[in-house]
Amino acid sequence: MIHGFLLFLDDRYDRDLRWRTGLKLLPIVCDSSNGFKVTMEAMEDAYEKAQEANIRVKGFLLNNPSNPLGTVLDRETLRDIVKFINDKNIHLICDEIYSATVFSQPDFISISEIIEEEHEIQCNKDLIHIGYSLSKDLGFPGFRVGIVYSYNDAVVSCARKMSSFGLVSTQTQHLVASMLSDEEFVDKFLAKSSERLAERHGTFTRGLAQLDIGTLKGNAGLYFWMDLKKLLREPTVEAEMELWRIIIHEVKLNVSPGSSFHCSEPGWFRVCFANMDDETMRVALRRIQKFVIFHCKGSDSSAAAATTPKKNHCRNSKLKLSLSFRRLEDRMAQHHIMSPHSPMASPLVRAT
Repeated sequence: MIHGFLLFLDDRYDRDLRWRTGLKLLPIVCDSSNGFKVTMEAMEDAYEKAQEANIRVKGFLLNNPSNPLGTVLDRETLRDIVKFINDKNIHLICDEIYSATVFSQPDFISISEIIEEEHEIQCNKDLIHIGYSLSKDLGFPGFRVGIVYSYNDAVVSCARKMSSFGLVSTQTQHLVASMLSDEEFVDKFLAKSSERLAERHGTFTRGLAQLDIGTLKGNAGLYFWMDLKKLLREPTVEAEMELWRIIIHEVKLNVSPGSSFHCSEPGWFRVCFANMDDETMRVALRRIQKFVIFHCKGSDSSAAAATTPKKNHCRNSKLKLSLSFRRLEDRMAQHHIMSPHSPMASPLVRAT
């Protein structure tokens, strides 16, 4: 029998878990009608489909706050997830790597808080495992400091033995310990980080809203979920990938297509807003504006570039996206633009 894990919208697990283990990852289908919320019905449906395919579900992979959505899970949803994995007797692996990037309400709730509510919820704690690292909240990706917190002694024992293959250097341990011991610094750092994330997220999403480009309301993480369905040639994954290639090669922006996160609705893209300065963000918005205007107004891009597209101007139009990269680039470009380093990496925006 094939073993599998249920998965809620994430791309890293394909690379990290499937390539060497042969595990099957089974997406839990969520949609925009309820803000891509995980429901009990969606979990049950994914589990039943796995059984029909003769796949034995061994666990549930969850990231909270969500990458790519930039949202946090509410208490009711977390309780449903704990009840679900307990009823099915499967493990829950919760990635909380973005827990301190929340920049507005609602606050982050750890899965550990839920399972401690013993008066309200009963759960086999041996099924619960939490992953964390310093790379996102504190901006230390190169330090490779990760943490596994498990209520299962067997898992902790195994992780301790495996850690010898990826030990953190004594110099790094000393630096990190010194930094984390300074609670005043850490509190100020996280507060300032949240303030800057909120400002950048608001500026970027408001700029897109002026172009009639919708985004999922988010309050955490380094990303937001952008809705480009109206720019698709047709509502298919193939059309989404076609649009993605145009954005990469012509507009010179590196965003990630929703299909790479197992999204069931073509047209959603993840945008990273935290890895650039203010000027780069302005350049990105200008490129998006030119791109939208060009496709909404037709071939007369010189006249269209001088005006802002009216709201809903493109909503009902059948946009035909041209793959003539050089032609569009010549008509749009007013700046020298660099190509992204890696199209499938975290969305980067580069400008000179």
